[in-house]
Amino acid sequence: WYILADELIPGGESLLRNLLEGSRAAAGFGGGMRVLYSPDAFGHPAVLPSLAREFGIRFGVAWRGVGRAGRQDRDLHRWIGRDGSVMLLYHLPRDGYSVGAGLATAGRELGHEWKTIRRQLTERAVTGQVAVFVGADHHAAAPDLAGLAERLQALEPEHEVRISGLGEYFEALSGVFERQLELELGAAVALTGELRRADQHTWVLQGVHGTRSRLKRLHSTAELLLLRLAEPLAALAAMAGGRDQRHLVGTAWRTLLQAQFHDTLGGCCSDLVAREQEVRLNGLNALAREVALRGLSHLAGHDADRAREAPGQTSPSLVLWNPCARPRQGIVNAELTWFRSDVLVGPPGDRRARSGPGFQPGVLVSSTGKRIPFQVLGVRPGYDRLDADHHYPDQDRVDRVFVAFQSPEVDGLSVERMELRPGSAAPAAAGLEVAPDRMANPFVVLRISSVGEMVLEDRSTGERYPGLGLLEDEPDAGDTYTFSSGRGRVARGGRALSQSVVAPGPLLGAVEVRWTMASAGGGDLSLRLLVTLRADSPIVGLRFDIDNGAAGHRLRARFPVGAGEEAVAGAAFGIERRTPAAPAADCPLERPVSTAPAHSFVAAAEDTRGLAILAPGFFEYEWTVDRDLVVTLLRAVGELSRGDLAERPGHAGWPEPTPLAQEPGTHAIALAVAPIQEIELFRPDQLARMWEDAFLPVQAVFFRQFARADDAAPALPPISLEGDGLVFSALKPAESGCGWVLRCYNALAVETEGCWALARPIRRALRLRADETPVEEIPAGADGTSVGFRAGPGQIVTLGIEFR
Repeated sequence: WYILADELIPGGESLLRNLLEGSRAAAGFGGGMRVLYSPDAFGHPAVLPSLAREFGIRFGVAWRGVGRAGRQDRDLHRWIGRDGSVMLLYHLPRDGYSVGAGLATAGRELGHEWKTIRRQLTERAVTGQVAVFVGADHHAAAPDLAGLAERLQALEPEHEVRISGLGEYFEALSGVFERQLELELGAAVALTGELRRADQHTWVLQGVHGTRSRLKRLHSTAELLLLRLAEPLAALAAMAGGRDQRHLVGTAWRTLLQAQFHDTLGGCCSDLVAREQEVRLNGLNALAREVALRGLSHLAGHDADRAREAPGQTSPSLVLWNPCARPRQGIVNAELTWFRSDVLVGPPGDRRARSGPGFQPGVLVSSTGKRIPFQVLGVRPGYDRLDADHHYPDQDRVDRVFVAFQSPEVDGLSVERMELRPGSAAPAAAGLEVAPDRMANPFVVLRISSVGEMVLEDRSTGERYPGLGLLEDEPDAGDTYTFSSGRGRVARGGRALSQSVVAPGPLLGAVEVRWTMASAGGGDLSLRLLVTLRADSPIVGLRFDIDNGAAGHRLRARFPVGAGEEAVAGAAFGIERRTPAAPAADCPLERPVSTAPAHSFVAAAEDTRGLAILAPGFFEYEWTVDRDLVVTLLRAVGELSRGDLAERPGHAGWPEPTPLAQEPGTHAIALAVAPIQEIELFRPDQLARMWEDAFLPVQAVFFRQFARADDAAPALPPISLEGDGLVFSALKPAESGCGWVLRCYNALAVETEGCWALARPIRRALRLRADETPVEEIPAGADGTSVGFRAGPGQIVTLGIEFR
């Protein structure tokens, strides 16, 4: 690893890039340990055995969440990934990675200390090889390891004591003891799926998934912006002859990875660390947006310097970019600006500020000449700055105009430019109805109460879903590691303030609801819900604006499904199927949580009845025995660690006040909900597409002064990923040499066939491991512009492409 990250909060590509960056860094020191060492992460995703194989790694080490497979405490397990990859996993003992940390300083008590540790290690040993960890976090390296080995050897005359790393330990297992290991593990229960088991081995600390939710949302924004916008735009622009920005993209990735350290991203850190995390992520967002804008400008053929030098030869243009590997069209939002006046910076001298009329009616004109009217959502005064490499920034007062329009079809990973011209056409009616308490389109009917509770009706099936989005606030007496149910009742409802139509259609409708609620933890919550519905989609957008003036509470939104046995949640390179958490039995060490982590979506259904809850990135949810999906919006706690919790007796860290973890102030939380049917649970690639349509739509960037570059490169041909079950993951430049890397994964439990259609002559195509080691050459299709491949169940597929 590059950094010891949390493994359940970052997305799959982040975990992969962590290993990629770690391998690169380790090579500078002569090579890395070929072991996936994860001694302190708060649980482990099911994809880790597959990722290990993608990097040529056969072994792993874990502590939390492994549990006791078959009710046996064993030090070695086979862990099988979704694609059938097998990892030999060493499960750390109860005392974890620091089990032998005190041996080096035990002095005369060494014999006594060793006797206790020896028993713990040998009783769970599968083979005659016993690993004794003699380090710990928060410690310097143990002094005089050679001397310690000699003293232990004197206590073990019948055995060999030697100093080794994990690599040597595993090689010994797979070498001299390979046959014994095969026999021993052959009868053992194999580990499958994610490792989040709570038992009497050690804490798993799954409460971190709801802690410091503001920072987790900021992280998800940065991760999405870098992976799906900045990196592919930079790669496409470079392939089209633009500036090579891979050094900036690399800096951005390292910054993101540094923000994923398990305690920091988990939120179980001091407020000082949390502040630094916010600074790091905000800086990353700024860098990624600039990289994306430069890439898009080149692909669109825009010359910012020329726009400044010859403003009379410019035209206001809206550039569309489709970040998905499939053609798309539909209703898109955009921000346009109209000039009002100059902002003169510095002593004015003889300069005079120009002025303009501001917003004027207009239409968009596509590259084919089609006139596209737009719906005005709002007009606000503001500022717009025109930047260029060789000119001082030009700041103007403008009217910021927010619009919705019907986008023309944009091919996969392609750019389309439209000009803004004067006009007065209005969008045609599209079957969208909007009132303060009711919204409807051809797909759904939605009723909204004065405290944000909704009733959704699916017009295609007739299914009706009451009680959606109802906010529930409960006391939280826990710490940053663990939710603990406090004294007091759950608060619901509140005092209604206002309810009004914000956007009446015809393309996009929006209703705003405002109310207040007395928090169950003491204090008040000021709440605003913005509900949006497009004329062309069953997806209902929800934005919760929360002003948190309360402490010691957990705020959640409930979505009753009323059907289904299991919830299907997005996870790293796949999905997790989870049943409702069983009631906690006698668990004196740590009570299992009822919540679980999710990426992008969670869904449940039976027959024609079901719901999908979508979010921009990572979130925490609960699937209840009553068949409700409950999404955590925020946890507010004031202690890093408490030692008196019924759910987890003992301190998980040092006690320290964490007033920032009380999450004071405003939060903007985006969700979406859509009706689904049971068949969609077996096509998670379709759920991923629904998420893309909700939170990764066609991107629209306005250039108030667009100037065509003299040397503008011809438009790149479209890129599309074809094949049932396949989910696009990444487009990036190759780590070495020229060409692109394209990655996807098979979300299905069966093998599937796929094809990258690139519409450009291919010189060479390679199947790669995720570390970009070549596996085999793949012939291009008969047209010379496509590459076909097979993807096994749950398999990650990475291709390297070089063009003619």
